[in-house]
Amino acid sequence: MTDDAQEPDGDQPRPGDCAPPGGTAGRPRPDRNRPSEPSEELLELLHDVLRTVRRDAAERLGDDITPGQLRLLRTLDRCDRPRRLGELAVALDVAPRSVTSKVDQAEQDGWVRRVPDPDDRRATLVELTDAGHDLLDRMSARRHEGARARLEVLDDDEQRTLLDLLRRVARD
Repeated sequence: MTDDAQEPDGDQPRPGDCAPPGGTAGRPRPDRNRPSEPSEELLELLHDVLRTVRRDAAERLGDDITPGQLRLLRTLDRCDRPRRLGELAVALDVAPRSVTSKVDQAEQDGWVRRVPDPDDRRATLVELTDAGHDLLDRMSARRHEGARARLEVLDDDEQRTLLDLLRRVARD
């Protein structure tokens, strides 16, 4: 091997490698022995707890639903009436074609249905079915079970303290 063709350093990302958690590809990883910023740790802990609760709930239900589909169903559930695909795309902050594929899959699964728009016969609206409402109810119950399980590692005083602190942090 010549001096010009050195082997890549094992600590350095190679082209095509994924970005390290919390960083960007090509940027050195933070020193894990050094305490992180409190704001960074708060974000990571909140993300980890919520991700775990969501994942556990989905696994317990056994339904093959993606986070994006669940978000679509939850958005429809909060609407006061059926919505057009474009309105859903805006509410979800995604491209309209992404909503179309999510609605197609949710319709196949029986969680939503398309209905004619009474104000524009060229347009269709999307609404939750009873099965979609039932899925959200079951998912919500499972998520609450998961959150309770996370809190059970704390005694009653610790739970109250944690919730009081989170309420303070959550206030605007």
